[in-house]
Amino acid sequence: MLSRTCLAKHVVAAAFLVGLLALAACGKGPQSGGPLHAGPPEVAVTIMQPAPVILTQELPGRTSPWLVAEVRPQVSGIIKKRFFVEGADVKEGDVLYEIDPESYRAAYASAKAGLARAEANVTSIRSKVERYKELAPIDAVSRQDYDDACAQLQQTLADIEANKAAVETARINLAYTRVTAPISGRIGRSNVTVGALASVNQLTAFATIHQLDPIFVDVTESSANWLQLRQKIAAGRVKNEGPGQTRVKLLLEDGTPYPLEGTLKFSEVAVDQTTGSFVLRVVFPNPQRILLPGMYVRAIVQEGVAEQAIVVPQQAVSRDAKGNAIALVVDDSGKVAPRILTIDRALGDKWLVASGLATGDKVIVEGLQKVRPGVPVKIVPAAAGPNAAPAGKAASSGGA
Repeated sequence: MLSRTCLAKHVVAAAFLVGLLALAACGKGPQSGGPLHAGPPEVAVTIMQPAPVILTQELPGRTSPWLVAEVRPQVSGIIKKRFFVEGADVKEGDVLYEIDPESYRAAYASAKAGLARAEANVTSIRSKVERYKELAPIDAVSRQDYDDACAQLQQTLADIEANKAAVETARINLAYTRVTAPISGRIGRSNVTVGALASVNQLTAFATIHQLDPIFVDVTESSANWLQLRQKIAAGRVKNEGPGQTRVKLLLEDGTPYPLEGTLKFSEVAVDQTTGSFVLRVVFPNPQRILLPGMYVRAIVQEGVAEQAIVVPQQAVSRDAKGNAIALVVDDSGKVAPRILTIDRALGDKWLVASGLATGDKVIVEGLQKVRPGVPVKIVPAAAGPNAAPAGKAASSGGA
């Protein structure tokens, strides 16, 4: 058995330990821990305000020359000279090649001689007809002789016209020995050399001339996108000025913006059955010849202006299990409510919303991880920085 002294010591030690535990429990009160009742989570919102938005679409395209002309011979012969530098600019009417003209010069001289001979005969025959005309009524010459003289005169006059045509043909053929530029523009490489035989029906052109200022850009547009745009215009959501007023910007192959704007001129009248797309033709000024035929470019086509567009920062939109776009808003009671959105397109770091949000809606852009639908929240100012999302700012689409 323990002695009374030992038992008393144990009792005192136990009482001391209980006191320490009580003090420790008191020390874990409100001063050392968080509040017993935490406040509502804090979120930052952006207030939806409609604003005009320029709707654009980036489409692939190829450049093509304003005019294209193949330089071809119109007479046959040996090429004697070439008068241009490959890759240089030429003007309409400039002499490019000379075909040996000697045989054509001789043909021209022969045709002129034939015309002169026919014209010389007509004077005597006409005088003969005039005499027979006076003698025929008094039977000094037979009526047949008079008729023969008149027929001879008509034949001689016809010969004169035929010889005039022959002279003109010979003159034209002689002129064709100097092959000229049919249009103004930049000429490519020569496909023939001096000494080669030129033929009227040859398959290979001497050279090709391209007129590059202005220049066409043919871009491909989906017929489905075009139908959607027409529906938006008909519904009044998009204002469009028409093809002749549509402005187009251009990105070169390396991504460099082309400094001059183009104008949409027309769209193709038929849709390609294999691709479901059609061609839009845009005209660009090209004074510096930066754009060359066949270049791949990206055209930023202005579709129109949405006067009352609603845009929301992309950080505020998520997707549910079904793939629906979801945004969380703070309702009038201060609680979180989900909204299912219909997204039209991306506008930089924002989404253009077709439906699901209205003017004045408070969309949560910060603090989404701390809330769920139905929970009351406290609205605080958004953090300043590159991700801050001011509301109601107009933007333009940079993608298709």
